[in-house]
Amino acid sequence: MPVYVYVLLLVVAAVGLAAGYGVAYALLRRRQSNGTHVLEVKAQQTLLEAETQAKEKLLEAKEEAVKIRTAAEQEAREYRAQSQQIEKRLLQKEENLDHKGEDLNRRERELGNQQKALDDIKAKLEESYRDQEKELQRVANMTRQEAQGILMAQVEQDLRNEIARKVRESELAARDESERRAREIVTESIQRIAADQTAEVSVSVLPLPTDELKGRIIGKEGRNIRALQQATGIDLIVDDTPEAVIISGFDPVRREVARVALNKLIVDGRIHPARIEEIVAKSRQEVLQRVKEEGEAAVLELGLQGLHPEVVRHLGILRFRTSYGQQVLNHSKEVAYLAAMMASEIGADVRIAKLSGLLHDIGKSIDHEVEGSHAVIGADLLQRHAVPAQVVHAVRAHHYDEEPHTIEALLLIAADAISAARPGARRESLEAYVKRLEKLEEIANSFQGVQQSYAIQAGREVRILVKPEQIDDTAAQLMARDIAKRIESELSFPGQIRVTVVRETRAIEYAK
Repeated sequence: MPVYVYVLLLVVAAVGLAAGYGVAYALLRRRQSNGTHVLEVKAQQTLLEAETQAKEKLLEAKEEAVKIRTAAEQEAREYRAQSQQIEKRLLQKEENLDHKGEDLNRRERELGNQQKALDDIKAKLEESYRDQEKELQRVANMTRQEAQGILMAQVEQDLRNEIARKVRESELAARDESERRAREIVTESIQRIAADQTAEVSVSVLPLPTDELKGRIIGKEGRNIRALQQATGIDLIVDDTPEAVIISGFDPVRREVARVALNKLIVDGRIHPARIEEIVAKSRQEVLQRVKEEGEAAVLELGLQGLHPEVVRHLGILRFRTSYGQQVLNHSKEVAYLAAMMASEIGADVRIAKLSGLLHDIGKSIDHEVEGSHAVIGADLLQRHAVPAQVVHAVRAHHYDEEPHTIEALLLIAADAISAARPGARRESLEAYVKRLEKLEEIANSFQGVQQSYAIQAGREVRILVKPEQIDDTAAQLMARDIAKRIESELSFPGQIRVTVVRETRAIEYAK
């Protein structure tokens, strides 16, 4: 406890003692003034009591001061002890820091020595590397750049071989899987459809009961046949085939009108210009009605109602249109079925695929009247009659007049190729067939290292013999792939064409 507390207690005790004396003195003075003995006695007693109390207070104050002093001294001793401990810990920490500083300095010196040793080793290695490089150049008689060129060429060749091997493995794996899956889808699709194909050409043959009718058809000075040709816009050939009339024309509807009209005239027996005009008019109405019914029947058969009547009418015209001997409407329905079934197998839009297949050749109904590809003509026709944009794109892209970018467009291309390549579906002119074979061999012979090429199996395969000293096995594989891509880009063909590259090495010796 602080010193001022002791002083305060002593002051209080002194004040108490003085107060006692004061009271006793007052009582004594009062007794003297009054002169009573009783008061004197009481004053003395009071004075004694005050002295006694003052002494007791003083003793208590001293005792309390001793206690406070003792506690203060104890607290001071404890504080000094704690201070000494803290000072000791600080000194110990300072010593530890000094030791760590010495260790760091020692490690820094060691690292410096190691770095210097490493620099010396590095310099020796670089000098040794330069010496070895000079020695290698002297022994090999080539510079560093020349050695790098040889090494890079070898590495490049190794990489080409490795890439070719990986490409071959990947292609084989992908081809096996894709062929298996495609074979399943196409086989299932073909099995589920059995569309009859009728081989027709751009002429119709009408049999006659007798050759005598040819004279009546021609008429006096040819007036009947001229009237019939003028009314229908079709050529009639009556002299070449016995007991038959050949009806020739590029417009299938007009040709059908002429056939129906001529058949009616033969049955009726009255053949003259006025009757011819009347019968042709009636036949035209019948054929147009049949065109409409054919289009509606095709739409109803495929469940694609809701098309514009003009689209349906052009679709019906395809009933009388042939391409490579294949009736276009039946071909379109077959393509629609195939595309729809393949779309259902892979999760594409079945309605868009089916509608694209049905309408993909609709441009052939007017391609003799409008300039351009039938795919573009058909797409423009469909676009004018609010057909969905996906269908318009698929129709326009099915012969790559624009790049296909939808699944349905790609399915249409595949379905069209399947329908066209099916055995017996199409007939091809001899001239086009020969040109395709010549083009196949021309493409194969244009590659460097080709010794000879042969188009075989009716143009379904091209076999290439290469020079073994110029083309190795890896290059042969790459050549087959390049030739296949070139054929895809430059030729139009049904189905697929197999490219076979043959590399043969012969060793010949004679025993004498």
